[in-house]
Amino acid sequence: MRHIIFGGDGFVGRHLAPKLQADGEEVVVADIVKSDLPHYGKVRFVRCDVTKPDEVRAVGIKPDDMVYNLSAKMLSPIQVRAKRHEFFWPVNYHGTENIIEAMAAAGAPKLVHFTTDMIYGHTVFHPMTEDHPVAPLGEYGLSKLKTEELAAVWRDKGMNISLFRPRLIIGPGRLGILEKLFKLIDLNLPVPMIGSGKNPYQFISVFDCAEACRAAWKAGVPNEAYNLGSLNPPSVRKLLGDLIKHAGSKSILIPTPGWAVKRTLDLLDAMNMPIMDPEQYLIADEDCLLDVSKGKRDLGWVPQFRDEDMLIAAYREYRAKKEGKAVAAAHSVPAE
Repeated sequence: MRHIIFGGDGFVGRHLAPKLQADGEEVVVADIVKSDLPHYGKVRFVRCDVTKPDEVRAVGIKPDDMVYNLSAKMLSPIQVRAKRHEFFWPVNYHGTENIIEAMAAAGAPKLVHFTTDMIYGHTVFHPMTEDHPVAPLGEYGLSKLKTEELAAVWRDKGMNISLFRPRLIIGPGRLGILEKLFKLIDLNLPVPMIGSGKNPYQFISVFDCAEACRAAWKAGVPNEAYNLGSLNPPSVRKLLGDLIKHAGSKSILIPTPGWAVKRTLDLLDAMNMPIMDPEQYLIADEDCLLDVSKGKRDLGWVPQFRDEDMLIAAYREYRAKKEGKAVAAAHSVPAE
């Protein structure tokens, strides 16, 4: 079978492509950029901007192809409010639309597509199962929710589309918002928390995400949605406290009134000076805990990496880069 990975040069795709190639599968990576990755010696690359229908069609999808859509605009870098729609929608929604329409024209019915847990919005009940109410808090989550609605339309037309809703994906090569946290810890500065820090915080490893894609293909691409998150996540306070201890830092954790911090961040956002995206801070003190048992039941998928290990590995990578040292190989580091 041939596997086409749109956005395959990105964070999850660069781990999925060699995994499929190691299975003996033919792999095509379709992306707007090509990085210096060792598997391109055995994996074909096609330049493709998913916002352009003609470039998507030019990839040459065939009826028996297994297609993955990992292309996306993420919450980092932070966008000012007025620019969020034009930033997220061309890739997240219209890119997905272009891929599905090209698949339909080619008679290719099998798609694995990534959305986000941010389609849920505020926590109504926890742990959150896949039937939790959806009410996105911003343009990123909304753009992803609309792709799920698009998928439902095409499922009715005969497609098989597996949807994945990951928590914050971390792994080697992408620090994102964590870099701000690591800088505070390195400088022995106080680390403020939104709220008391008693709520759990859940990551998902990029390696577990790649394996979920593979598991969906192996299971025949069920027409279902699946949460992706770690097992038994610790509280924010414990997670950060363990990291500070590991770093040998003198930083202390500062609990704050969640409502007051959110209102302050709302004001900064309204003034076009955002320091976090509303979709991040509005739920930061809630019990946003994903139930991932459905993936085990349907796909045989079980996350392998712990939040504590992922965060410490991410910090080690941050330190290694800061000190100009070689970073451990991507296959051996379970965090960004």
